[in-house]
Amino acid sequence: CTHLSQLSTALDFNIQTATQLPAHRLSRPAPPVNFLSRTTFISKSTLPPAVCRSRESRFIINLRPDVKAASMASSSLPEAWGNALLDAARKFPKPDGFNPDYGTAGFRTEASLLTSTVFRCAVLMAARSRLTGRTCGIMITASHNPIQDNGVKLVDPAGEMLAISWEARATDLAQADSAEAVLAAVQRLYAEESISVTAPARVLIAHDNRPSCPGLLEAALAGANIGCGDGGNGQVACSLGEQTTPCLHWAVMEHGGEIPEDGLAAAYIEDLAAGFATMLEGAPPSAAAADEVLVDCANGVGSAALQRLTASLQARGGAAAALKLKLVNTGEGGLNNDCGADYVQKERTQPVNFQAALDATKGTPRCVSLDGDADRVVYFASDGGRLQLYDGDRIAVLAARLINILLADLGESGPQLKLGIVQTAYANGSSTKYIREELGCEVVLTATGVKWLHAAAHKFDIGVYFEANGHGTVLFSNDARDKLQAAKSGGDKAAATAAGKLLAMSHVLNQAVGDAVSGVLLVESALQLAGLDMASWADLYHDLPSRMLKVEVPDRTKVVPNTSETQVLQPPALQLLIDQSVANFTSGRSFVRPSGTEDVVRVYAEADTQEAADKLAAEVAQHVKDVLANL
Repeated sequence: CTHLSQLSTALDFNIQTATQLPAHRLSRPAPPVNFLSRTTFISKSTLPPAVCRSRESRFIINLRPDVKAASMASSSLPEAWGNALLDAARKFPKPDGFNPDYGTAGFRTEASLLTSTVFRCAVLMAARSRLTGRTCGIMITASHNPIQDNGVKLVDPAGEMLAISWEARATDLAQADSAEAVLAAVQRLYAEESISVTAPARVLIAHDNRPSCPGLLEAALAGANIGCGDGGNGQVACSLGEQTTPCLHWAVMEHGGEIPEDGLAAAYIEDLAAGFATMLEGAPPSAAAADEVLVDCANGVGSAALQRLTASLQARGGAAAALKLKLVNTGEGGLNNDCGADYVQKERTQPVNFQAALDATKGTPRCVSLDGDADRVVYFASDGGRLQLYDGDRIAVLAARLINILLADLGESGPQLKLGIVQTAYANGSSTKYIREELGCEVVLTATGVKWLHAAAHKFDIGVYFEANGHGTVLFSNDARDKLQAAKSGGDKAAATAAGKLLAMSHVLNQAVGDAVSGVLLVESALQLAGLDMASWADLYHDLPSRMLKVEVPDRTKVVPNTSETQVLQPPALQLLIDQSVANFTSGRSFVRPSGTEDVVRVYAEADTQEAADKLAAEVAQHVKDVLANL
């Protein structure tokens, strides 16, 4: 409140406390250079979670009426376009009582409810394209959710997720109760963001293989085309058909509105294959390379991408062609039904149809599982009993280990690049300890949510992040790539080779978003280059036993953690009790965080044995109940 009051005095804003306002109506002032012309909506997700947990911490900042009126008048929509938008919005009405909120990467729910949301998101992304002057994207998918669900992910011009400052814009449009309310929201958007109604735009749209996708694609095309059609720009939406989510992100990042003659999917696979082949050039023969890799495709769109990848690698020959991928669950069963990365990671059970594939495979295959839209990947080993899981933590360690080796090969005269690994509090403590103590790398902890990890990874020359669920990538800064390119052309052969492999890795790893196909190539190249098999990978470190619980509470917002969600700031008595409990357990660690969607507080605990982890989690859960009951 103090900061906002000081800001209002400096900028002549009127601030109203609004405890009953929904989160999507939050707003913040625009930068001082143009604060007199507009205001910008924000949501709670715009700020680190610790900044605004409380229901009382909701504010709306209004421009002086004369300023706002002048701004609105300067960006009024053409009447014909407004009428066309009204007509189109009426064809895709919002279901009564349905008020979707923007999640981590978009909207996701039961598919029959989503038509209006997808239409309006397309209108939004057309406006986003106009504002930035670059191509944006829309992916229709519910990722690892059941087949009856669907969703929409919004892609910014850099190929990354929608800018956080626009998430509330999406919610504002999605929750509009009528076509007239949609038009009013679009008018506000254009006025407050100073968007030109005559600027060109381009929106790429793709979808997964759910049966609900064709109808939602129709809504997306209608929204994008009406959103940018002022009578002079023509059709602006381009459907790419069935694609993986990472392929769409890559297409927006690399090609924008330009479609290669052989298609974006082919160009995407060729980029990955070329990088993988370069990484393996000159690699010593590896026993692991001779083993097959069984891939659970979750009956999703990843199977088609991997089929194209296999064909591309075979055509290239050499060490890359030795990668033998055998695909399981390629579409004959239900999407994500008892299969997929999320199922394997949570249930610790091998996917349906996998045992028959194992029985028919010679040798000791490596086992992999993707999720439905192929942006998550986990490895696992199965002996018919409980799985040995190689989750995102282990993939991050494997990537960091390989990068560390290649950076050392650059030599003291080579570029000195800073490598950082980004994790959340949910990362197993053993992985964090290995990275810090064995690899000597910096570890940064962020709030839960891939958007926070991705942003933090950008702060390093080379940033590695993977959530435990297998979603992640390795980001290379432009400056790092320039320095590696110079080292590749230098006279030191060892340094040039290492620089070439690191540059190739920047093509193998999707620079826009987590990518399961990229993840497979990363793991396979890292194992081969390091001469590791699955057992030696597992022996790099041993996970501490852990337990997760959730505690139902009257008001989750009473618990306010710090930005990394490792400590409780409010109420302070709760953190004192957690610390006391943790001190009684060998290798003990525990934290709590409020859910973002329901009135529960999530508890995580680690200790040296499973029994101890269970006991610590139960103690901390009781502390949560006791402390909140007394507030």
